[in-house]
Amino acid sequence: MTEIEVVRADITLLSVDTIVNAANNSLLGGGGVDGAIHHAAGPGLLQECEAISGCPTGEARITKGYNLPARHVIHTVGPVWQNGNCNEAKLLASCYRNCFSLLKKHRLSSIAFPAISCGIYGYPPQAACTIAINETKTFLQKSDSSDTKVIFVPFNDTIEQEMRRHLS
Repeated sequence: MTEIEVVRADITLLSVDTIVNAANNSLLGGGGVDGAIHHAAGPGLLQECEAISGCPTGEARITKGYNLPARHVIHTVGPVWQNGNCNEAKLLASCYRNCFSLLKKHRLSSIAFPAISCGIYGYPPQAACTIAINETKTFLQKSDSSDTKVIFVPFNDTIEQEMRRHLS
């Protein structure tokens, strides 16, 4: 059964097939959720990310989960908000599409997303949540898998309320 949830939790503690890392282009760790995922996963994640040699904005890469409960981490690089004048919406939608593409390619059935680009990258939560939910619904409608579970893990009340509003 396809399921979409909004859960306030520590994404690094979720037992799902894959968690999504809102990464920077280097994939070598940073602040926020990126730093938390790297810290919780341990040094193996950094070593694997070093071998990948980065990721362009809007794309995604998959690694093992190492010390995380999740078996995999999908790293995606969201756009930095620049007043909507630099294809931010297109790039953010591409992040979600590429994450779902990797989910399908690797035959995974559960995924947890942070609020991509809503932290230090400054993407407005209402616009980001609209894109996240729309891309998720589109993927689930087109997907031939009826047992996919998608979890959104907001880091504050504003994003949680926006996610819940878009799902109701």
